[in-house]
Amino acid sequence: MLRASLRQISLALKEGRVTPTELCQRCLALIRSTQVLNAYITVAEETALKQAEEAEERYRRGQPLGELDGIPIAVKDNFNTAGIETTCASNMLKGYVPPYNATVVQKLLDQGAVLLGKTNLDEFAMGSGSTDGVFGPVRNPWSYSRQYKEKVASRSDSEPENSNWVIAGGSSGGSAAAVSAFTCFAALGSDTGGSTRNPAAHCGVVGLKPTYGLISRHGLIPLVNSMDVPGILTRCVDDAAVVLGTLAGHDPKDSTTVQDTFQPFALPSLTDVSKLCVGIPKEYHVPGLSSEILAVWSKAADLFKNAGAKVVEVSLPHTCYSIVCYHVLCAAEVASNMARFDGLEYGHRSDVNKSTESMYAATRREGFNDVVRGRILSGNYFLLKQNYEDYFVKAQKVRRLIANDFVKVFGSGIDILLTPTTLSDAVPYVEFIKEDNRTRSTQDDILTQAANMAGLPAVNVPTALSGRGLPIGLQFIGRSFQEKQLLTVAKWFEKQVQFPMIQLEEVKKYDNGVLQHQESASYS
Repeated sequence: MLRASLRQISLALKEGRVTPTELCQRCLALIRSTQVLNAYITVAEETALKQAEEAEERYRRGQPLGELDGIPIAVKDNFNTAGIETTCASNMLKGYVPPYNATVVQKLLDQGAVLLGKTNLDEFAMGSGSTDGVFGPVRNPWSYSRQYKEKVASRSDSEPENSNWVIAGGSSGGSAAAVSAFTCFAALGSDTGGSTRNPAAHCGVVGLKPTYGLISRHGLIPLVNSMDVPGILTRCVDDAAVVLGTLAGHDPKDSTTVQDTFQPFALPSLTDVSKLCVGIPKEYHVPGLSSEILAVWSKAADLFKNAGAKVVEVSLPHTCYSIVCYHVLCAAEVASNMARFDGLEYGHRSDVNKSTESMYAATRREGFNDVVRGRILSGNYFLLKQNYEDYFVKAQKVRRLIANDFVKVFGSGIDILLTPTTLSDAVPYVEFIKEDNRTRSTQDDILTQAANMAGLPAVNVPTALSGRGLPIGLQFIGRSFQEKQLLTVAKWFEKQVQFPMIQLEEVKKYDNGVLQHQESASYS
């Protein structure tokens, strides 16, 4: 039952084959038995069960609120949730309980969705592995899959729980792991440079980054205001379309959302791609791209060719500067956004009280980790009067050139772009942490952040398993506000590749000693 799609489980609820309370209890039990994944920071057990009971009563009356009524979901812990702690996986916001819901959270609740809890991430969403949060790293569920374990066993005598477990990707790794491990049916992430698509690729789930301005950012604790987008993580493309239909639309509390009314859509069962023109950007053949990813990418292009689609190489010449430009703009906006955490209005406040200035300094030193402090320092450097024109303004100009590259390509008759999502499959945690956060983020964002720079919709689709038995995903990038076309193509592709479902073994037996060095999820 927990492996069903949103529409399947919605039908089961309407027909009385399962109740919202039973469904909620099953998910909560699975969260407990998979604690080793560290996917959740807070499990809102009491709230979830109460919401499930309310949904059950609506079904008894024959008055469900919508397709999501009674269905368990999870939310990344950088979205505000009224009455439920929102930490951004940081000491700065540990213990902070917002007085209001983010717009996207409220929209889900208005449709009757059951909020199971808040998922783990990199501190303030700054990272690509979900390894740098104060609550410890997220483990990829595929580390405990039969597919991966069989491959690891053939290469090593060590158990995957000891040294071979792999990262979930980031920064929405907790949400991706939660969906992948069947603990919820859908989850919210955020996407600034790939933070939804990257973990989706590593965890074998669908990760949708909508067009900038299609979904409200109100209540999303900001990282980079000009690029942040709420992301959607599900187990199939159809489910992503269902959640998008609930979330999209203008919000008067977010001036960047478009005024046009969004019309929810159902994706067709059959799609003819023979009239499609698929672009393969030559600039995405980047150094470090694994041979396995390259082979999967090539086979995917052949799938479209064999179905009659036109597949052509295209050029996005300025995207080679995109990652540098992205990090300048990202650091600058981070420095601005993090200024609000001063210990006065909310969040952590240091006991140092020699002066206001010393209190500020101590609060931020104690509340932020090295990664966040480093980005603040970089951003402030780029924004200095003597550096502003040379760094920030130039980066803004390059961003415009990058966006124009996409406009020209789509204006030339290209319908969709097909690219890799990540450079490789997920790497073991012990390997990942050998490099610093900035280096890792630069590497891991290189294939995804250009879509954020241009504000375009993009989706990761699980495509194949690597030689190590781990997921490989590919990315489709579409035209602005053409999510229906993007997801229609993605669904066709999903049907062609038939990505295998994770064979998740019992992971509770791996708990011994694993959580003793990290904080486990809190229950409320």
